[in-house]
Amino acid sequence: MTKKKAAKSKSPRTQAIHGEFLSKSWEFSHHLIPPMTASTTFRLESLQRGAEGFSTFGAQKGEEKPIWIYDRLEEPTTKMLEDQLALLEKGECAVTFGSGMGAIASTLMSLLSSGQKVIAHKTLYGCTYSLLTNWLPRLNISTHLMDVNDFKNLELQLADPAARVVYFESVSNPILEIADLQKITALVKAANKKRGKDNQIYTVVDNTFATPWALRPVEWNVDFVIQSLTKNISGFGTEMGGAVIAPRTHESILRVARKDFGAIIHPYSAWHILVYGISTQAIRFEQQQASAWAVAKFLEAHPKVASVTYPGLKSHAQHKLAKKYLKSPEGKFAPGTMISFQLKGDMKKCQKFVDDIAKNSYSITLAVSLGLTKTLIEVPGFMTHSAIPDDKRGDSGIDPRAIRLSIGLENVNDIIEDLKEALKKI
Repeated sequence: MTKKKAAKSKSPRTQAIHGEFLSKSWEFSHHLIPPMTASTTFRLESLQRGAEGFSTFGAQKGEEKPIWIYDRLEEPTTKMLEDQLALLEKGECAVTFGSGMGAIASTLMSLLSSGQKVIAHKTLYGCTYSLLTNWLPRLNISTHLMDVNDFKNLELQLADPAARVVYFESVSNPILEIADLQKITALVKAANKKRGKDNQIYTVVDNTFATPWALRPVEWNVDFVIQSLTKNISGFGTEMGGAVIAPRTHESILRVARKDFGAIIHPYSAWHILVYGISTQAIRFEQQQASAWAVAKFLEAHPKVASVTYPGLKSHAQHKLAKKYLKSPEGKFAPGTMISFQLKGDMKKCQKFVDDIAKNSYSITLAVSLGLTKTLIEVPGFMTHSAIPDDKRGDSGIDPRAIRLSIGLENVNDIIEDLKEALKKI
């Protein structure tokens, strides 16, 4: 008697748990929209099949059909999201995580050993800074913070036998510096020619601000690309996730790291990012970018604003570099959706302005995160980058009065009007 026939003779209590056992309805290739999976564990055909799944986990080649065992190892919805992300970033493979920091930590832990060193850009997201300066030293892994666009100093640091990873953000958070990917990767390649195969230096780049719609670092020979999926790729502020786009040779260790650290993305979040986030990202990004350009021009012309940093403005210190790297897949200049600016006057004026926005603005919200459909304002020195000690903040290049704007999908005239009203009061 087959299990399906046996099911008819079982009690309703048992039938309620197991149902028809197998269904012909479950066929991925017939779905216009990918189906959402929600199983933490998967049925195995035999003990041999189960043993094979564990023994080959992380070692399967991309074209092989995976053996689903347990959600924390790998599952269908997450895998579909990873395939789509690798396609967008022009990479060989992608591995997703529960958050952007999960992706960063797992990538660094998979590449670094005790006694090795990270060469990192001086301006970093606050939690990344904390990971590099508070947690990695406990494992005898050091970090040298510097300007990665200082090529003489970078070449000197790359000559250190302990150097293993060069880490930076393609567009820095929050002051929108542009990393010269071509020159940095060329210097790393030259340094690697003097090293053995097992002692290569890797470039790891956080591409969250630019997103793959504005920049694909793999095209500039970057080894590992990090994305906080929580931000522009998800876009709606409802899901959290992270990803690393990596060489196929490192896929196995990244999946093992995710398994052992437990930094998994929930299938529910993976499905929403795949179905809603990625499919709308280009149109959202371009609308937000057009609005950001208009807002940046408005702020730059306002008499109460001391400075505006936006890659689309000619006043940006690296405008030519921005035009070189920040391009959509269609070849159009893509300066992004983020703005940093400072008001004239002291910190009290900055606080009064931001507090007024929080209290009275309709189209601008005081909140962290970025890349969402709603326009968000924050002061990084006191919020997202507060992990950086006061005595180190100057070294990072982050002025405590700097205000960060992430432009959403509201009517740009409404955003500008709310800024005008708040500026009148300072």
